[in-house]
Amino acid sequence: MKILIAEDDVLSRTFLLEFLQDYGSCDTANNGMETIDKYLEAFKAGEPYDLMCLDIMMPKVDGLMVLKLIRELEARQKVEAARQVKIIMMTAIADMEYVDQAFEQGCDAYASKPIEIDQVKEVLQDLGLVS
Repeated sequence: MKILIAEDDVLSRTFLLEFLQDYGSCDTANNGMETIDKYLEAFKAGEPYDLMCLDIMMPKVDGLMVLKLIRELEARQKVEAARQVKIIMMTAIADMEYVDQAFEQGCDAYASKPIEIDQVKEVLQDLGLVS
């Protein structure tokens, strides 16, 4: 599995990297622009990401905009639903408005911070990425 961890907080990014590298090859991005660049690079190379852990509040471009851009690109390229990147939105924000917006824009799951390993494992299983 190919994974992109988009997280501006160093501790959260390191935690997710150490946990998720057991499940596949992981890349990291620390802001929204870098996330978009890495996603596009992998997509154009024909090696798209299977999973993206996407922080909502990131510098340069926030996670909601990144999500929207990715889903628009997939729609333009006619990527079938089963082959779209699975996106887990992650945030410490308790505001359900952000969570609702994320689901409206096409995220697959939501995880609140601090991240709990058991919660992420369950989400990975629910998305069919691990057994």
